[in-house]
Parts: sequence; structure tokens; C-alpha cells
Amino acid sequence: MRVMPRRTSATRRWLTAATWPIGVGLTSWDYMWRTTPMRRKEAPGSLPSSLPELLTYPQGVARDEVQGYEDGAGLLFHRCYRTHIRDSTMSAEELMEKVQSDPNRTSPTKFARFQLSYGVRGSLRVGDEFVVRMPGPWDGPVRVIDVGRRSFRLATLAGHLEAGQIEFRARPERELVVFEIESWARSSTALVDLLYHHLRMAKEVQAHMWISFLERVVDLSGGRMTGGVEIMTERIPPDAARR
Repeated sequence: MRVMPRRTSATRRWLTAATWPIGVGLTSWDYMWRTTPMRRKEAPGSLPSSLPELLTYPQGVARDEVQGYEDGAGLLFHRCYRTHIRDSTMSAEELMEKVQSDPNRTSPTKFARFQLSYGVRGSLRVGDEFVVRMPGPWDGPVRVIDVGRRSFRLATLAGHLEAGQIEFRARPERELVVFEIESWARSSTALVDLLYHHLRMAKEVQAHMWISFLERVVDLSGGRMTGGVEIMTERIPPDAARR
């Protein structure tokens, strides 16, 4: 059964905003007790001479129907979350197939749930849309713009707190499976930029979400995490991001 797009009601938006402090509080509590080793690297960056794939749009994707990084405010952030899985019971392709069939298998649903708003349950296709329900005054509407055997990519839509794209991918590396979440995005508005970059609150909630996602990917694989989680962030000035 294909689900048709549905606009979030005003009541739902107000309820989400009202429960924001509770959601952030729960997320912060989980974050404080996290035991997964993390290696963080954050530094100024610049755009390469050739635009990265996640700053372009696959053939058939209408640029004006998604919220690209060009529509955002403030710094352009390039982020990558990576973990290595040892003794996985699945190949990279099998693991990705499981994740694609239902992103909530690996999403930390206590504070981030993928709600299908357009598409067919049980499969992932270009054009499908989700609303990622998060502990904040904004939900995260996204559209699937690319699907492969080892990856899928989402673009943000109007109403998302970010403007850009994010890709989930798995690949073999010798006896390991590597799972990565990579994004290129800016804050969608100046207010979000204030909360994310200057107050750093949304940044930590987001980091906690994707680290938890990787932990659940490892659990789904039947293997074990090795080397913890690597987190890389590059900050690119607004002027350099406009091309």
C-alpha cells in the first residue's frame, strides 16, 4: 500500500514544540551515560575544485523540489560518522538491504523515528518521503533521491532544520564491514544556525542520534563494533559554499 503525502497538522507542530524540553532532556541523559568510544575531529574546511556528489543532484531529481544547501544559512557542514564491524553475520549488501527495508530497525526510536509519508512500506525507492520525528520544535521531512545495493541518500525538504543531503552506506573492508553516515548541509534558517552552531545544543542531539544509529546497525549485523565511532566535521564558510 502506497502512503500519500500528509501535511503535519498545526496541533502536531505545537505538541512537538511543547515536548521539546522533555525530548532534549531525555536525549541529554542518554548522552551522558554513553560508553561507546568516540574519536572526534573538527576543523575548518573548503570545497574541493569538483563539487562532492552529495552537493549535486542525481538525474531525475528536481532541484526546486528539495531543500538544497544553497537554500540554507550560515556555515556549510561536512560531517561523517563511521564505524567498523567485526564478525558480521551479513555482507555489506545484506546489511544495507535490512536497513533500507525499515530505517526504524536502526534508528534510535526513543528520540528519532522515521514516519513514512509517501511510499511503499517494506522497500525503499527514489521519491519516497519520510518525516523524521525528533525531540525538537522541528520535524525532519526528507525525500529519498538515490538508492543502491550498498547505500541510500536523502535530501531535506521544506521544514527540515537542515538544508542539504545525507547518505547512508556500507562497504566491505578486508574482514570487516564499514558503515558510514555522511552529510553536507547548512542550517535551514538563521535561528537554527544559532541553536546549532552557536549554542551547540542541536549539534549534540544530532551527534547522539547518529552514534545511536550506528550502534543499532552493529546490533542488527550480529557482529561487534571495533574501534568505536569516528566523527569528522568540516566547517566551510558561507562565502566559500556559494558556487
